[in-house]
Amino acid sequence: MIYLTLAYEFFKIGLFSIGGGMATIPFLMDLTAKYDWYTAGELANMIAISESTPGPVGINMATYAGYEAAGIPGAIIATLSLTAPALVIIIIIAKFLENFSENQTVKAVFYGIRPTVAALIGYAVWELLQITMVVTKNGEKRIDLLSVLICLNIFLLLQIKPLKKLHPLIWIIAGAVIGIIFQL
Repeated sequence: MIYLTLAYEFFKIGLFSIGGGMATIPFLMDLTAKYDWYTAGELANMIAISESTPGPVGINMATYAGYEAAGIPGAIIATLSLTAPALVIIIIIAKFLENFSENQTVKAVFYGIRPTVAALIGYAVWELLQITMVVTKNGEKRIDLLSVLICLNIFLLLQIKPLKKLHPLIWIIAGAVIGIIFQL
């Protein structure tokens, strides 16, 4: 039964997460409330791992979530279910694209979809900020100042033109080293 549930949920995510991998994050957050496959904290780790491994982020997250839920078969089912809608849709779009590329209705649809995707990504960023910057200690939520300082410093460093050109893997490794140093 879990395999059918995985297939259904990830097919829905693949069908409605227009905008790529980061657009899947709100859907994955929703799954934490519906199922005990993974926690919100594990989702934050999943995002970090998916960002730092080769391949599309959304597919990496589906594979990871499927594995957490049901092992290797779950990973395969989640990954295939996530990609199936895109495959079908892109085949259909490719078939008819030339006829509709200048259609005003199609242009209007995409005009509305873009800000919606931006809002979904913004929501995901907000949720990630809460997961990473807010800690619960003795039943009380408080802002983790060290996490805020690390985030702000990395953000400010990314505003320096030569540093913008650094490969994301360097930033991820730097973040890991900083985390190790400050958590020891």
